[in-house]
Amino acid sequence: MVPEGLEVREEEGSNMEIHVQKKNEIELVFTISGADMSFVNAIRRVCMMEVPKMAIDDVHIIKNDSAMFDEVLAHRLGLLPLVSDSESIDGMILPEECDCEEYCPKCSVSMVLKKEGPGVVYSKDLSSEDSRIKPVYDTIPLLKLKDDQEVELEATAQLGIGMEHAKWEPTTACAYKFYPQITIGEDCQSCQKCAEACPRGVLEFDKKSEKIKVVDELNCSMCKSCFRVCESRTIDIGFDDTKFIFTIETDGSTPPEEVLIKACDVLSEKADKIIDIL
Repeated sequence: MVPEGLEVREEEGSNMEIHVQKKNEIELVFTISGADMSFVNAIRRVCMMEVPKMAIDDVHIIKNDSAMFDEVLAHRLGLLPLVSDSESIDGMILPEECDCEEYCPKCSVSMVLKKEGPGVVYSKDLSSEDSRIKPVYDTIPLLKLKDDQEVELEATAQLGIGMEHAKWEPTTACAYKFYPQITIGEDCQSCQKCAEACPRGVLEFDKKSEKIKVVDELNCSMCKSCFRVCESRTIDIGFDDTKFIFTIETDGSTPPEEVLIKACDVLSEKADKIIDIL
């Protein structure tokens, strides 16, 4: 079953089908059928490592009276998620593609932080020269200042990919698993032990039919707890090796569906290059 309002796609010229199961601002869960593991794994790797996003790459600290070392503060700033959707980074290019000597508006965005204590310095205190590219969340704590303490710095954000550094990874989680197949035999005695043993509520006892039924197959982790407690061995846990459940979770910098689309574009370009070489 596909939730109401969500999209179902079937690729032309192939037997591949994509069903969206869950979608929000930071998470996308969908099923892929008619594909092999190598293709699905290629999508996963590109989502993590080759979809560009913005991150602070250079920090010039002018003044830091806090107890936090300059290196630690620079590291925290580097891991700060910045808005990196297509609209925000439109016109931005990767540093290696730019012809400038160091930094320019085409490949970088400058940010300034100046704050006096006492109080906590948050991500919202970071001022960007480009209003589109800013911290995703305003309430990320950076450091704490006491009386008469001050911090002042200049930071430069650039596009990058996860292959270079983890701070440029758009995904916080990107994984797939085989689609579970749960079979309950006709000899099931409906003792309910399997439903009680399932840690994810995949199985449930139906009072009307007085039988065990599968209510949430997608949530099955294939731990086989139900199989181990079934004395009659009438339940079987398997999987379909041509169907996968794919999950993409982001840090909020880029919508998950956009990460997937960009990953497919990158993979398509790679395939075109191989074809041209051959």
